[in-house]
Amino acid sequence: MIEDDLELAQIITDYLRAFDIDVTNTDSPYNGLSMLATNKEYRLLILDLTLPEIDGLELIPKIREKSEIPIIISSARDDILDKVMGLERGADDYLPKPYNPRELQARIKAILKRLAPVTPQVTTKKTFMLNLEDMKISFQETLLDLTMAEFDILKLLIQRNGGVVAREDFIYDSDYIEDESSLKNIDVMISRIRHKIADIDKEKTYIKSVRGIGYQLIL
Repeated sequence: MIEDDLELAQIITDYLRAFDIDVTNTDSPYNGLSMLATNKEYRLLILDLTLPEIDGLELIPKIREKSEIPIIISSARDDILDKVMGLERGADDYLPKPYNPRELQARIKAILKRLAPVTPQVTTKKTFMLNLEDMKISFQETLLDLTMAEFDILKLLIQRNGGVVAREDFIYDSDYIEDESSLKNIDVMISRIRHKIADIDKEKTYIKSVRGIGYQLIL
């Protein structure tokens, strides 16, 4: 993040940390350019426009010379011309201040999900087959009848490949689970998925509860 309002930067950093999003901030545009050039692990840039040294609109083309990193403009300047120029110069989104940090988190989530590499099929020892392109999951070669929320939950369990998935991660990862949903609702959806799997194979419990954290897929 390139933001010279350090109080706002801290608020955003603290808020996004709750969603497992780590933020590094600098109030210097040129330092931000240097950071982008030397660290290729940054996945998204939050950019203020009214900055010392150089205006954010002038900074965007310089960023684009070095990186294709997604850019969300975060600015108190609500002139439509600023928005148009920012998008034309290579920004991906424009969020006028003041805004609720929840909206920023949602836009970050949407951009990163849109740009995530697509893996058409993921198989897990031939027990589960995940088809991301068609948004379908088969279990033991039988197609599961899942709601979109259930699909997202089981998809994440498969993608973690036996790793534990926190209940909060299911809410964060899915566009079909409301952020206001209680963690209890996740338990209910997990129960429905278990029943659908058990209709095919009653001999084994494939989704294990991890006390106090969430769930993991057991093969």
